[in-house]
Amino acid sequence: MSAPRPVLEVSGLEKRYALRGTGASVRALDGVSLSIAPGETLGLVGESGSGKSTAARCIVGLVAPSAGTIRVAGHEVTAAGPAALREARRHMQMVFQDPYSSLDPRMTAGDIVAEPLVGYRVGSGAERAERTRDLFASVGLRADDMAKYPHQFSGGQRQRLGIARALALGPELVVCDEPVSALDVSVQAQVINLLIDLQEARGLSYLFVAHDLGVVEEISHRVAVLYLGRIVEEAPRAALFSTPQHPYTEALLEAVPRLDPDGPVARRRLSGEIPSAVNPPSGCAFHTRCPYAEARCRTEMPALREIAPGHRVACHLRG
Repeated sequence: MSAPRPVLEVSGLEKRYALRGTGASVRALDGVSLSIAPGETLGLVGESGSGKSTAARCIVGLVAPSAGTIRVAGHEVTAAGPAALREARRHMQMVFQDPYSSLDPRMTAGDIVAEPLVGYRVGSGAERAERTRDLFASVGLRADDMAKYPHQFSGGQRQRLGIARALALGPELVVCDEPVSALDVSVQAQVINLLIDLQEARGLSYLFVAHDLGVVEEISHRVAVLYLGRIVEEAPRAALFSTPQHPYTEALLEAVPRLDPDGPVARRRLSGEIPSAVNPPSGCAFHTRCPYAEARCRTEMPALREIAPGHRVACHLRG
């Protein structure tokens, strides 16, 4: 039997922002290609400024890409007109980073969760109310919470509201943009467990954007690493965390705090900041911070090549 069609297919995604009055542009994304299978979670990681949130917003149609193609559940997103994009959004929804600012403070919690149903004219008023109660129950909230306003909930409860709203239309793909970074650690674990339970119950696919590698390791099936708008490594979770192949991935993993002072000897740490996206380095963009860089790295951009089944890396020194 052939493999099921990916829920998300992204090919050659680019996003550039023009700088007024300069003729220059910021290269936020540069040729990003990825896919997510039904029921799968792809973690997308990298430093601030690597392009993670820009990729997420392009995929759900909040930001128009400069080039490339995006297909969600077979629906073209990049070239879609308003009507086609509206239809595509039934199949993809987003959970935003900040539960404090992503909910309308003037609306009750019930109205917030039911808003997509109203906007798409799903069911009668009574059917929408019943669906909203079911959504509240599915994310661990009570039916009497529907009459409350966002300020009456804790941060974790507000993020549960955001998740319930994202599930209202029954999407196949949910894009989670740093969904737990604004929450306390104990609450983070609760929300991650909720997302995993919902995935198993509903067959959801997730694009999970995060900078916390511990969280990514917990929830992801595969992980893609972004650096200055390009994917430099992509691998199954176990392979990436046990045998990272790109020096940047090694450095990200080395930065994760360890509780065992007698653990493995630290790898070489990075120095400096991520280069400017306005004037990126020639060759491999990471060569300015890489402890292993050679002359070739400064002039020739490495291609993203498969070095093991499902494991791709963009590095001249690997493979």
